[in-house]
Amino acid sequence: MKKSRTNPGGANFVPEVKNNLGSPAENENQLLGLLEHDIMKQGTSRRDFLKVFGYSFASAALLASCKRPVQKALPYIIQPPEITPGKSLYYASSFYDGHEYSSILVKTRDGRPIKIEGNLLSEFNREGTTARVQASVLSLYDDARLKNPSAENKQTTWDNIDAQIINKLKEINSKNGEIVLLTSSILSPSTIRLINEFGADFHKFKWVQYDAISYSAILEANSICFGKEAIPDYHFRNADLVVSVYADFIGTWISPAHFIQDYVSRRKLDKGEKTMLRHIHYESGMSLTGANADIRKKIKPSEEKNLLIDLYNRIAEKTGAITFPSANFREDLTGLADKLIEAKGKSIVISGTNNLDIQIIVNGINSLLGNYTNCIDLNNNIKVASGIDSKMEDLISELKEGSVKALIMYNVNPVYDYHDSENFRKGIKNTEISINMTVSLNETVGLVKYECPVNHYLESWDDAEIISGQLSLSQPCINPIFNTRSFQDSLLKWSGSSTNYHDYLTSNWEKQYFPGSGISDFRNFWNTSLGNGVFNYKVPGFKSLTHKPERLSQAMKTLEKSETGGYEIVISESVALGTGMHANNPWLMELPDPVSRQCWENVAAISISDATIWGVQNGDIVKFSNGLKLPVFVQSGQMEGTISVALGYGHTNSGPVCFRIGENLYPFVKSSAGNRNYVITIEKPINTFEKRQLALTQVHSSMEGRPIVRETSLNKYIIDPSSGNEFHKEFESTHKTLYPEVKYDGFHWGLAIDLNACIGCNSCVIACQAENNIPVVGKAEVIKRRIMHWIKIDRYYSDTPDDPKVYFQPLACQHCDNAPCENVCPVSATNHSSEGLNQMTYNRCVGTKYCINNCPYKVRRFNWYRYTNSKNFDFNTASDLGKMVLNPDVTVRERGVVEKCSFCVQRIQEKKLQAKLENRTLNDNEIKTACMQACPAGAIVFGNLNDKKSMVSKLFSDPRCYHLLEELHTLPNTGYLTKVRNDDKIDS
Repeated sequence: MKKSRTNPGGANFVPEVKNNLGSPAENENQLLGLLEHDIMKQGTSRRDFLKVFGYSFASAALLASCKRPVQKALPYIIQPPEITPGKSLYYASSFYDGHEYSSILVKTRDGRPIKIEGNLLSEFNREGTTARVQASVLSLYDDARLKNPSAENKQTTWDNIDAQIINKLKEINSKNGEIVLLTSSILSPSTIRLINEFGADFHKFKWVQYDAISYSAILEANSICFGKEAIPDYHFRNADLVVSVYADFIGTWISPAHFIQDYVSRRKLDKGEKTMLRHIHYESGMSLTGANADIRKKIKPSEEKNLLIDLYNRIAEKTGAITFPSANFREDLTGLADKLIEAKGKSIVISGTNNLDIQIIVNGINSLLGNYTNCIDLNNNIKVASGIDSKMEDLISELKEGSVKALIMYNVNPVYDYHDSENFRKGIKNTEISINMTVSLNETVGLVKYECPVNHYLESWDDAEIISGQLSLSQPCINPIFNTRSFQDSLLKWSGSSTNYHDYLTSNWEKQYFPGSGISDFRNFWNTSLGNGVFNYKVPGFKSLTHKPERLSQAMKTLEKSETGGYEIVISESVALGTGMHANNPWLMELPDPVSRQCWENVAAISISDATIWGVQNGDIVKFSNGLKLPVFVQSGQMEGTISVALGYGHTNSGPVCFRIGENLYPFVKSSAGNRNYVITIEKPINTFEKRQLALTQVHSSMEGRPIVRETSLNKYIIDPSSGNEFHKEFESTHKTLYPEVKYDGFHWGLAIDLNACIGCNSCVIACQAENNIPVVGKAEVIKRRIMHWIKIDRYYSDTPDDPKVYFQPLACQHCDNAPCENVCPVSATNHSSEGLNQMTYNRCVGTKYCINNCPYKVRRFNWYRYTNSKNFDFNTASDLGKMVLNPDVTVRERGVVEKCSFCVQRIQEKKLQAKLENRTLNDNEIKTACMQACPAGAIVFGNLNDKKSMVSKLFSDPRCYHLLEELHTLPNTGYLTKVRNDDKIDS
């Protein structure tokens, strides 16, 4: 694959120019340097013109004598037929990092993957993706990737390392020594088959799957209750009522991209629906799921079991089942039990706690309600996590005893994310051979004998089966950038096979899936499956699973008690970083938390009342009794007596972006009754009287009495679809203007956002960043409110600060027809197009920022620095490798210019040109902005407002539609649909 040429690096500054002219030689050198740096390398602009002529008119002669050097471009000798320079290619593939899965499309330009999209043909996630999936393309160009194999921390060749490993494994096997393969959860049926074949060659071989975030209790509970060790698929689209306890299924739990679509499909009201799913959520800290619930209740972790037992007993009492002796929960749950019974067979009760007793009780509740099969599907289970905590505990014991002679690791980092990392570290030294296979630098790297770096997933062949019968393929979209090799190719090599994994994969598909495909030719079957990225097949009939209640009585016995005066710390994933595997990705590090709007470190979220008791404010650093020190963040909605802290931070060897950013919470995760417990109890923290300024992207939470986010209840909406939107008619009727009405003869682009569907997941934010070359600015600049995101998701609170309702509102440039920014620009850098777009002409902009000051929505961004080239902002684009992620269809902005959302004008032009070449009209929904395409909830719709049959036109005419700050008569081309809550009180 031909590498793209990039400009050489170097200092990025303009030489200081004196007013008086020096010698002709000095003048010539200075001017030529300026021309070379600012014009030749970056393209001539209005700004560069002014710099050049700022010397004086005496330099005109010199300028006239300068000749632009000849620049040559080498064409293909034999151009590949599938490649057209300047045109994108899309490859169907799969994202799976051992924790999260999505079927995807990979957009490439000139051989470079630059953007990830969801695969519409996938039944699992369709076009929806999460922020982490969107950001995964950047990790391909991470300088912290391992680049060569090494033995005892010295670079070596693959031939040398293979010979040593093969000989050592043979020697250990001849002595009946134990060989252990430790991996993350594996979804690939071909890889599973390969691992089993690899292990069959050894006398004593064990395969242990390990998940950094454990779902072990769910797996074990279902094994006990149903005889099947599995995580069920939850069909939210079939449910009328969902009761969730600590299960952040919209943000981080199991598979958000899959759940969001089903969940939102029952909460949208854009087709005249009169019913919607009702969601009640119990938790300590404000999660993304809790923020979206109709009714949110605060509890402590120690109260969860009592809550579930009481709920079970009340349902059992009303349905004639056996009850168990227990104290009542502090709130009357009679009304909730009645509602669940009323929705029998159409409800879901879930818990995100990794506790076996709790999961058994939850299974009992769902069994009483008849929720299995229709709403909770154990037959078509999700295979995203397979790790059992007790098996990892056993491995640590074996390593400690020295019984494991060979340890082979793939895609795991236990030195960082396992709570007993010290014993694991010591156990590695007890082995005769230790091998680590990973993509990037992490804390486990350097502690083993052999480092065998693996390909990035965008460089690899593989398959995945997320649900039985739902297969997807991965294919390389770029040749390996470094001297790396896939995990599967290494296993094949070490087992003595001369086959590569691509051939192994195709052979397995030919044997396993081709016979039932109904296609006569395998090559046709393979190419079709590879092109689609997915292949579905019929799974043989499942046996019915019957709930076994025998273990229920034992699960009901012991109740957790919170220590008097103690505080319970809830340790959980963040929406941005997840497990922390991708912490060196600057897009994710700078992505604000949807609720707290804070980034660049983890914090101790505490309640308002506890902050008053402790005498602390945002940024005050407190020390916990276990030695942990964290800055405080006062979080509305936090349960009193609890503290919430996110995982994924505190890395010491995973790259420069995340080095010593925040604190690592994994060492504080303890094992309880065989499963890892993500709750710890501590005494009252101590105020250190140190302070750290937090990187907050939003410092206000109130709408200040303005109808920014409009809402109503379901009952009111049924009576009057325009309820909650009364201001719209009032403002529309009073609009007066001196300006003539704008007419659009051709296209009139508009964007509609359904606030009932938007769940604030931030996927659109990263999608926009990847599409539009938006820079990362770092913590210090974020603190100065200089974050560059073109779309942000504002979060507002209502009701009481201690227990608020939460509202999310995506906000980008509104593309106003009466745009306040356009009238004040002294150089006409911002103007209005004939298609309703508010445009920015970057080479005109001289940075007066008048447009920013005059924009009531505050959605314009100013480039204070040359973020893309400056080594002071060396996050992802200052190196030649990092620049490979840049989208060539979008200008990389210069310092001192204003930028903002363009409605992805490059996508508009691309589709318009395609339709013109095909001599046809544009179809509705053919043009998708980056934010629209990435949204797993389908909350964003883009289209032509002049087409009255288009979806965006229909949404604009919906009684719920309104415009932000429409009293200003800016006539935005972005419309919002009123939020409707199903939050009528439950009568006890």
